[in-house]
Amino acid sequence: MLSGGGTGGHIYPAIAIANELKSRIKNVNFLFVGANDRMEMEKVPQAGYKIKGLNISGLNRSLSIKNLTFPFKLIDSLYKAKNIIKEYKPDVVIGTGGFASGPTLFMANKKNIPTLIQEQNSFPGITNKFLAKNVQNICVAYDGLDKYFPQDKIIMTGNPVRQDILDISKKREDAIKHFKLDGSKKTLVVLGGSLGARAINQIIEKNLQELLKNDLQIIWQTGKLYFDDYKKYDQKEGVQTHAFIQKMDFLYAAADILISRAGAGTISELCLVGKPVIFIPSPNVAEDHQTKNALSVVKNNAAIMIKEEELKEFSEQFDKLFEDDQLQKELSKNIKNMALPNATAKIADAVEALLN
Repeated sequence: MLSGGGTGGHIYPAIAIANELKSRIKNVNFLFVGANDRMEMEKVPQAGYKIKGLNISGLNRSLSIKNLTFPFKLIDSLYKAKNIIKEYKPDVVIGTGGFASGPTLFMANKKNIPTLIQEQNSFPGITNKFLAKNVQNICVAYDGLDKYFPQDKIIMTGNPVRQDILDISKKREDAIKHFKLDGSKKTLVVLGGSLGARAINQIIEKNLQELLKNDLQIIWQTGKLYFDDYKKYDQKEGVQTHAFIQKMDFLYAAADILISRAGAGTISELCLVGKPVIFIPSPNVAEDHQTKNALSVVKNNAAIMIKEEELKEFSEQFDKLFEDDQLQKELSKNIKNMALPNATAKIADAVEALLN
């Protein structure tokens, strides 16, 4: 049984772990447990797995009338999770973070079923911190998590990533053809996540003319929420805009410099990609995870970070990176050294150990 969701950062690692276990174990069955009305209820069936939903949501950080319903939703979810576990009788339960994993793993622990959590971030969320004392293993992607979790339960694995980005250097030529790029120019890739990032889109628009003066070309993934606002720049000389990009391996292969949000999964991918990155973390994420994730890379001199409130420095910071080949090489080398390419296999190893 796997439980996690609310965002792609919790859902896709769970699916990757299930896929890996499916390839290893004969006659294995999976059931996902998610939160009703969240994206896992759509994405998990698309990946070919069954899912059951709990009526759970998080607490609002600000004072909200919705917080009054939280205790009732929690009690209802604990009851439902208990019944799902009783009916399904899992041999192991895996949590990847998000609202639904709390009640599910809590009830599994009550039934003495082996449990494992996978923490994607450099600073753990409330759910995983609460569950940590009763689970058997905690798979992590960053050093220093013994501040929050029992040391003897921690396994350094890294975050599951898509397998097609493991060796992108051989794909450069195909990527340039795919995106119809000029092979003699440097390519800036701008990533705001599948929905998009308003602050990143605004700063790119504001600096577009100046960026293009550098004789570079831009692949700008605006996100589907903002595509209509920025599609007017598509096919402007040296610019292409996309709501969403399917061929991420080609995108990474084509990139010379990237500007990106700092979600845990994205950072794990960018470590494998090994290109110079400017992180602009989202300040709107629970417990400011993205800033903490980005800082864990920056402290290794492996990326540049610009907070949203510091974006007035964007032009200066970008020029400094673009004009310094040595700095680009240094950041590339250092971020590549942080890569953990076998994360999914290591997590599956830990799950199999609990089954034996």
